Amino acid sequence: MPKVALYNISGQQIGDIELNDNVFGIEVNQHVLYEAVKNQLANKRQGTQSAKTRAEVRGGGRKPWRQKGTGRARAGSIRQPNWVGGGVVFAPKPRDYSYSIPKKVKRLAMKSALSSKVQENEIVVLDELKMEQPKTKDMVNILKNFDVKRKALIVMQEKDENILKSVNNIPGVETALVNTLNVYDILKYDMFIITKDAARKVEEVYA
Repeated sequence: MPKVALYNISGQQIGDIELNDNVFGIEVNQHVLYEAVKNQLANKRQGTQSAKTRAEVRGGGRKPWRQKGTGRARAGSIRQPNWVGGGVVFAPKPRDYSYSIPKKVKRLAMKSALSSKVQENEIVVLDELKMEQPKTKDMVNILKNFDVKRKALIVMQEKDENILKSVNNIPGVETALVNTLNVYDILKYDMFIITKDAARKVEEVYA
């Protein structure tokens, strides 16, 4: 079982915690991670892009000039694609980009993402994370205790308004609950900060 340090919010190590080998200690499958991230980004796409074909552009009903004798290239409509204001060839239309991947692939991707954070020493496990009142300055100081200089994801077991409000104004820092955790967010952020209770919940779900 992978053993990582257990910290308090002051940045002091108060012990170690053993994480489940089946969740945080598997061999990272890069291809599965790629498939999971691609699927998630595709499902986020709105698919609202649209342009008009020559059949949908207003005007162009009359032939602009006669076929022969003018010295100009023949033209059948002022709305043909090679004219300014004309229609678009193979114009994009609204479509649904979403698709599904097997549940086993999703689970393997999640466990691979979590294991990659352990292997790259980008995980911080906190004994608990509580604040008496929402205060951005206090949260900034907590993050400084763990030398967080770039993007960080804070994972909690239950929703805590004080934590959420304290994080809202910090660039590059986001929060997530165990039931909203996803592969893309885990890989997107440089530091993965999780409470002990949340880690046990993740193990319960994915072990």
